[in-house]
Amino acid sequence: MASTRRPVLFVSYPESGLINPLLVLAGELARRGVPDLHFATDENRRAEVEALSAASPVSFVSLGEVDSEMSATSWEDEVYRAVTQKSKSKANQAVIRQTFRPRGRMEKYARLKAAAESIGPALMVVDSISQFGCELAITTGTPFVLGVPFLPSNVLTTRTHLGTSRTPKDFPVPHSGLPYPMNRRQRLANHLMKIRTLLPFLTPSMRKVVEEDAELRRRHGIAPAAKGEMARIDQAELVLCYSIPEMDYPFSLPEKMRTVGALVPPLPQAPGDHELTRWLDSQDSVVYLGFGTITRLTREQVASLVAVVRRMHRHQFLWKLPLEQQHLLPPDDRLPENLRIEAWVPSQLDVLAHRNVRLFFTHAGSNGVHEGLYFGTPLVTRPLWMDCHDLAVRVQDLGLGLTLDQPETIDTDDVTDKLTRVLGDDSFRRRAELIGRLQRAAGGRVTAADLLLDLPALTSARPPRRSTAS
Repeated sequence: MASTRRPVLFVSYPESGLINPLLVLAGELARRGVPDLHFATDENRRAEVEALSAASPVSFVSLGEVDSEMSATSWEDEVYRAVTQKSKSKANQAVIRQTFRPRGRMEKYARLKAAAESIGPALMVVDSISQFGCELAITTGTPFVLGVPFLPSNVLTTRTHLGTSRTPKDFPVPHSGLPYPMNRRQRLANHLMKIRTLLPFLTPSMRKVVEEDAELRRRHGIAPAAKGEMARIDQAELVLCYSIPEMDYPFSLPEKMRTVGALVPPLPQAPGDHELTRWLDSQDSVVYLGFGTITRLTREQVASLVAVVRRMHRHQFLWKLPLEQQHLLPPDDRLPENLRIEAWVPSQLDVLAHRNVRLFFTHAGSNGVHEGLYFGTPLVTRPLWMDCHDLAVRVQDLGLGLTLDQPETIDTDDVTDKLTRVLGDDSFRRRAELIGRLQRAAGGRVTAADLLLDLPALTSARPPRRSTAS
């Protein structure tokens, strides 16, 4: 008699932009009482995973400590400057050199494999950056869902001239920040970006790493079917994207990709009588500054932003600035009265949902952009790196906000101009509200959970697929 157990194993790197949507999804299943939920990630997220337990528990599966070479929050300043430099192709190459670490990936693979052998998951839900999770699912024949916290085209467009894209041939390559359609110069830049993405792999040092990767894959018995940029798409039962087609340039989505919009938990996320909420209630117009967990500002950039706040005295500014960067601020007695600094807010989602927050000034990370727009809040973007450039150009092209002309320097005049224009033109808010309505109609966490629960892996007693390992 077939077992009726249907364990679900979530797998994610611990970075906020990757793990947060999966935490929301696992929490939704726990509230519904879905049994046998397990969540594999690094130790620093243990408390958040265990806090998801509701009508059914969510068991934490440790993948060990954070890999400092993979975690952008722990990189040396030299690496940070390289991956956020003005040249997008050079920044992309720097990311490749920093993150192509097969030994660290295989350590996560081994830990996950041991856990999976004990749990026996009927289904895995893997964030799209956790290559080791996709490799294990494909090798063991375990059905898996690929969770995509980016635009649809991010995982459907090849980054080089090798392989087959699911987007048109002339589509902008991910992380290029190029528009669509493109002029002749932009098409050339797109072509060169693909070529330059391959260049790091042609160096003697990187060739050794590629050889190491091949040896480790052989040693761990990883299936050949798990290799290649599109393997995670081709082999997935479902590709679950936390965006909507209207946020991307138009192209036909594959049938297995479902777009559900931002995964937002039940709100308020941090219920209770918070002083910050009372402050927001008492304001007429608030600009929220939130640049994510990776951004590292310089003293000059902080001074420019303070100057912007001082100029725009008719609006209140709430700035989420990490404690370790607050020493860059001028003394308290020299800060503008319309500026409120917080090292931590009980819930960024609760802030963005507040009726008095009129604009979100963001680094253009995918989660932040989609969450801001979910609540109909227009944006000004200062794209930081990688997919932030792609989000920023689409935000501007869709009339949802404006992007700084000089994001690397944070010019006071430039920032003041962009904030003033977005606050003064209701068309930005109207378009943002439209995108918000479309996201909510896409169903978010509720539809995402329904899609998972409707998969054959969780509804039938069929045995897992035969392993593709050779």
